[in-house]
Amino acid sequence: MMNSACVQITRATGEDGDEAIGFVMAARAEMFPMLDSRVLPADLQRFAQVYVQGQAGAFWLARCAGQIVAAVGYLPYDHRFAQFDYRGVHTVEIVRLFVAPAFRRSGLAARLCSELREHAISQGVEVLYLHTHPFLPGAIRFWERQGFTVTDIESDPVWQTTHMQCWLTDMR
Repeated sequence: MMNSACVQITRATGEDGDEAIGFVMAARAEMFPMLDSRVLPADLQRFAQVYVQGQAGAFWLARCAGQIVAAVGYLPYDHRFAQFDYRGVHTVEIVRLFVAPAFRRSGLAARLCSELREHAISQGVEVLYLHTHPFLPGAIRFWERQGFTVTDIESDPVWQTTHMQCWLTDMR
């Protein structure tokens, strides 16, 4: 485990796009080898529009000695899961939380999530939504420690997608 004291966390800018995409795609290929690593997800195809320009999305990068060692972002929730009704509630989806192996278990992911949460609150976000999978070691427990609760677990035998949310307001 690396000392995370050297780590600086900043919001991504347009100039960070290519490097951020490279980091995310490499981490994604490691964590999800079953996905086609040649296919760039839609949010990354439009990185600047989704995460940098405008108020709807945001992305953070953690660097040590100039190198990206972790990342996380959020984008507007797109209502693609029928079991959740967030209509009328300002909801964003947390995506792309990846931490380089040498920096895991150092508190860096929690620091990134704290930055994200504070920014979301400042933007009037009411609910943080995410989904994860039990085959990612420690992911569900990590998110529970960040104040998230499990709202649904899909029965798919491979993914067992675990949906979680965290209300930022008292409007539960």
